[in-house]
Amino acid sequence: MPEPLVVSVDQGTSATKALVVDPRGLVVGRASVPVSLAHPHPGWVEQDAGELLASVHTAVRDALTDAAVDTSGAVASVGLSTQRESALVWDRRTGEPLGPVLGWQDRRTSDAANAVDAADAARVQEITGLPVDPMFSALKFAWLLDRVDPDRSRARAGEICLGTVDSWIVTRISGEHRIEAGNASRTQLLDLATADWAPELLDRFAIPADALPRVVASDEPAASADWGGITAPLTAVLGDSHASLYGHGARRPGEVKVTYGTGSSVMALAEEAPPSEGLVRTLAWQRGPTAQLALEGNILASGATLVWAAELLGVSVPDLATLAADASDGGVDLVPAFSGLGAPWWDTAAQAALTGMTLGTGRAEVARAAVDAVVLQIEDVLAAVAGAGTPVTTVLADGGGSGNDWLMQHQADLSGRQVHRARVSDLSALGAAHLAGDVAGLWADAPPAPAGQGGPDIFTPRLDPTRADARRQRWAAAVGRARGLTQ
Repeated sequence: MPEPLVVSVDQGTSATKALVVDPRGLVVGRASVPVSLAHPHPGWVEQDAGELLASVHTAVRDALTDAAVDTSGAVASVGLSTQRESALVWDRRTGEPLGPVLGWQDRRTSDAANAVDAADAARVQEITGLPVDPMFSALKFAWLLDRVDPDRSRARAGEICLGTVDSWIVTRISGEHRIEAGNASRTQLLDLATADWAPELLDRFAIPADALPRVVASDEPAASADWGGITAPLTAVLGDSHASLYGHGARRPGEVKVTYGTGSSVMALAEEAPPSEGLVRTLAWQRGPTAQLALEGNILASGATLVWAAELLGVSVPDLATLAADASDGGVDLVPAFSGLGAPWWDTAAQAALTGMTLGTGRAEVARAAVDAVVLQIEDVLAAVAGAGTPVTTVLADGGGSGNDWLMQHQADLSGRQVHRARVSDLSALGAAHLAGDVAGLWADAPPAPAGQGGPDIFTPRLDPTRADARRQRWAAAVGRARGLTQ
């Protein structure tokens, strides 16, 4: 009999990745399929729902091919992690999308967010843990319905489905219109106290309940489905940031991870996740009836900042990092508020700014400012987590950017915190695999090693704390200017 395998899929903003994991927790096959982004207007970010679904099937097939093992009947379970707040609408009967996927970075609903008065915004945050912001799904759902069902008659009749990317994929592969609790907590429609839709907020955002998926636990199995040539049960679903935290082996309050992606998510498990300045409250995951709360800070442009700077300077992103590593900061700061600022500021009016330039400023100094912007935005959120009562001495790092040794050392230096980097690059997929295998009973003898075999790579601060503090203060002044608070 072939060994039972776990297949996991991570459907992200720029690519869909798949892993094949054996009963010892070792990755024996992997694949990655790029997916496209469209920007039809400034601040708009769209994807094609059909392309995302097709990329899942392709990634699974390619990962099984890469595994080079007999997979006939051997896939015991499938785990899924996905980008989170992105939203779409589709026809319940035909399954066809009725518009584009509005990406989590999309800011077309900024005016609607700004129109919410302070009292309403405070009530929304009290219920959901989230500030009113275009990143979250509720305003996106309303925008989509305004185009295809302005009077909401079709939605109330159950003819239209709304969902996030996990809901779309699960509906299409299993026939069940459902959403995982952690992803649902990012819609700004979920009551954290009940882990179910909040009727008060459905009314506030004009979202008919009949169009929304059923909220389920992260480990509630779905029906067996076709994953691009194999039929296997879906046993675990997590949001991508939540999955990477699970893949790090974090299970106790106070453990903090940073994902270096297009944007960055800083997430800390918490006992009660009380309201905190600059951070959001969310569900990390739900196992059966038990929900695990977390504090999170979302940075809108981290990897995207490096891509922008590399294109501006006419170099690749790796070459940009090399330029930065060989340069002093030159007194230059880049505040990448291309679509406002996320955590810990949540300022939609902030403007991107490049400050401190002189006639001596060159490409290397601009490159260094771009990399510093990633590191310092993350430190701002880590400081907010610490300020909320969760001491942060160790940072669990993952995501594409974490593969750069100099960037990780720079994070440790400017933050004054030890950085532990996972040795598995696809940690969101690995976290989904770990949960899926756990649900399927594959790790009964010994759980797989968190963050990959051999333990993490460790980066310890080497920069004089006084110099690090001075750099953080200069950055804070630049952020203040970008927000219009100082001259």
